Amino acid sequence: MKSSPRNTDLARKSLLSTMWVFILLNMVYADILGMLRPGYLDFLDRMSQQLAGSTVLLFAVFMEVAISMVLLSRVLGYKANRWAHFIAIPLTILWVVVPALLPSLGETTPLSYVFFASVEVMTMMFMFGYVWQWPKPDSKYSQP
Repeated sequence: MKSSPRNTDLARKSLLSTMWVFILLNMVYADILGMLRPGYLDFLDRMSQQLAGSTVLLFAVFMEVAISMVLLSRVLGYKANRWAHFIAIPLTILWVVVPALLPSLGETTPLSYVFFASVEVMTMMFMFGYVWQWPKPDSKYSQP
């Protein structure tokens, strides 16, 4: 049985949303494993006393981009969905890569972080191509 363009569109949205969940889980576990390094919790304590509220807000905004894409991937129509991905993917790649370039505690970036960041970036690059190749739906099947 041949699937309709609408079912294909829903499957694409579902896969995109699932990939965002996958990326977020990798981000969380990269941070959890990062906390296992000796001295890291003391470093976080010192940094938390030096960070301005606006800096923490900026971190929250960057993180919220990826979190929002879990939902937006499913609910936005074709055109808005593509634009959201074309904006969110590069921003999230920056959010993943910049901390790797600025290692804490005067050390090199932990291999576990490099591993997780590589998986996250490869997934986002795949997503970018997947969204780029998303065929425009027929007007009779497109969402309002």
